[in-house]
Amino acid sequence: MFERFSSGYYLGELYVEPHDGERAVIQQADHEHVNEQLYAAGTGLERLDAPLVMKVGGGHIPVDGDEAVPSGTLAVPRAIADETLPDTRNVLLADADRAENLLRWEGWEPSVNA
Repeated sequence: MFERFSSGYYLGELYVEPHDGERAVIQQADHEHVNEQLYAAGTGLERLDAPLVMKVGGGHIPVDGDEAVPSGTLAVPRAIADETLPDTRNVLLADADRAENLLRWEGWEPSVNA
C-alpha cells in the first residue's frame, strides 16, 4: 500500500473522497495493517488506536480507522476536501517518528486520547 519515499514519509496511492465525518478515515483493517507493518515493524509496540498522519495536498491530517470505508480509500471531511474530489491521489504517510511529533504538536497524548 505504501513505499518508502524519503527519510520521513512513505508514498501511496489512495482513492480520496469527501465524507460527512469530522475526521479523516481509512478502512479499519488498512489502518491496523499500516500501524503493524510500517510503524512498529513487528516489535509489538504498535498502538492500533493511534491515528496515522497523512499529507494530502498541502496539509497534514490525522487519520483514524473506520469499518465503513472501503479498502484503499481515504475519506476526508468535506470542510477540507477540494472541488476535484473524489479522485485517486498520491498520499504521503508520515513515518512513526514524524507522525508522533506532528500529533504531539497538535496536542495528542497517547494516555489522554486513547
